[in-house]
Amino acid sequence: MDIDKEYELLKKLNFERISGTDSEQQACYLIKDELKKSGIKSSIEEFDVVRNQVHKVKFEVLEPYQMVYEATAYMGCINTTKEGLICDLAYFESDTEVSRKRVEGKIALVNGYLNMKTFKALMEANAKGFITFNGDVDQKENDLDPRELRSVLQEFGNVPGVNLKVHDAMELIEKRASKVKIVVDQEMIHTKSYNLICDFNYGSEDLVAVTAHYDSVPNSKGVYDNATGSVCLYAMALKLKDLKLKHNVRLIWCGSEERGLLGSKAYVKDHCNELENIKLSVNIDMIGSIMGKRIAVSTADMSLVHFIDYYAKMKGYPLESKQGVYSSDSTPFADMGVPAVSFARCTAPGTGRIHCRFDVIEHLSKHMLEEDTQFIFEFVKDMANAYVIPLIREIPDNMKEELDKYLGRDLLKKDNEKKDDQAC
Repeated sequence: MDIDKEYELLKKLNFERISGTDSEQQACYLIKDELKKSGIKSSIEEFDVVRNQVHKVKFEVLEPYQMVYEATAYMGCINTTKEGLICDLAYFESDTEVSRKRVEGKIALVNGYLNMKTFKALMEANAKGFITFNGDVDQKENDLDPRELRSVLQEFGNVPGVNLKVHDAMELIEKRASKVKIVVDQEMIHTKSYNLICDFNYGSEDLVAVTAHYDSVPNSKGVYDNATGSVCLYAMALKLKDLKLKHNVRLIWCGSEERGLLGSKAYVKDHCNELENIKLSVNIDMIGSIMGKRIAVSTADMSLVHFIDYYAKMKGYPLESKQGVYSSDSTPFADMGVPAVSFARCTAPGTGRIHCRFDVIEHLSKHMLEEDTQFIFEFVKDMANAYVIPLIREIPDNMKEELDKYLGRDLLKKDNEKKDDQAC
């Protein structure tokens, strides 16, 4: 592998690359230009996304003390009136009957991340608004993250929501804040995101698709998550251009992964007629950390899990191969019936972080990045050079159930069944 070129591109991608912004487009064209310098053709496919323009957001405690706290608005939540939403505050510690009764008709302070199950519970409990928080109490300084109420959550309802810093959220509880006001005034702006596609056609109908996302979250340069995966694809392209394999390889740099796999979802939707030819989807998401554990998570028949385990042992590559749903761009492919695997090197506790300002190049290793890239490339090359790609092209029932859970279809199904029962 040309690790020097790969690492140079990693350093060039050391900036925020947020979905639907000029910085994300800049990153896409940066990768495209680097490919062009090496004589490799690529194409860009646009897809629609929305982002919010916040005109006003305010969070204020009215009783028993008065205090305005810094807050960000949830993208996609509904606006309040100009006067704001004034309600009693209740702490939603967990989804219990007591907690649900406590938040009825109130603004709920959520105890942790606002996942689909929690939001569904809030809507069923008739909460009028919600508050989340981010950060680490042991850090003096925490960035205030913007958050998003994704469309799948909005299936259960929509109310105003804001995000606070962890120290402020803890102060609300300690000082027994009882009445609060939320003001949210934002508009949703339609914009574009981009998938970058690079084909290596060797005359076969069969195809191995390899993905990595190049966008990052706000307040993070996303060098580990996932500029590393993006430069791995670039290094693979440099090798593939000089090879002649038995089956085609398509490299896809996905945009807007951090907002719910939007790039890969757009790809499988726009290329649904071609998916039958994709025999395997390989995704790369976070590699090259100084310390960590290498994993391969396959949303596929267990035979792929075993094959990767054997293959890693043959190569002398320490890797844990398992079956599951990995939260990245392999998932939309698997959901469309394509066997999929995601490769990652998960950092050891305390040695690296994602989705924050501490995702920095200093926590990565050039030689570990080279090792990871070399193994993943060899795996892709050998699969694409197989006489017959040895995969069962069927997603087993247990993985279909896991996909339903990950994508929220199980909760939506239960919700719809409940509504049907009530209608009867």
